[in-house]
Amino acid sequence: MSLQRQVAAKIASKRNPEQDKEAQEWIENVLGAKFPPGQLYEDVLKDGVILCQLINKLAPGSVPKINTSGGQFKMMENVNNFLAAIKAYGVADVDVFQTVDLWEKKDIAQVTNTLFALGRETYRHPEWKGTHLGPKPSDENKRDFDEATLRAGETMIGLQAGTNKGATQAGQNIGAGRKIILGK
Repeated sequence: MSLQRQVAAKIASKRNPEQDKEAQEWIENVLGAKFPPGQLYEDVLKDGVILCQLINKLAPGSVPKINTSGGQFKMMENVNNFLAAIKAYGVADVDVFQTVDLWEKKDIAQVTNTLFALGRETYRHPEWKGTHLGPKPSDENKRDFDEATLRAGETMIGLQAGTNKGATQAGQNIGAGRKIILGK
């Protein structure tokens, strides 16, 4: 098997059809419209129109101009505008797919992961009253300790440091040479 086929097989194995279906249902719910019947999930998303409509629903005005006609570059521009808008919305760069992942169908699993990251980000926007996708991100649980409590903690050796269970270094000869006694 060639290396290129091995890489393609590995990327394809990361794809989870249930997650694709869940992301599609979330998009349909947010937009209030179903995907065209008989078309694949990635084919519907490829031109970026639905993605731009999605971010405009979540944050109105994020993508002011959506290209509905034109060549490939116009459609790829939609995807790039969507990616810029979700970064501005708060999705981390590490969660964002690259345009070729969707356009050339190289890594649809990453596209779905980006949609899940966008769905999680909606939890952090109280102005969004619609449905969310994925688990709710954890909130910060900042704690403030007084100075006495902090000083008391410095005197303890935590269990993470381990224990020696009574072992000592008695009998170790660090730095001494090995003595070989002949005849014994």
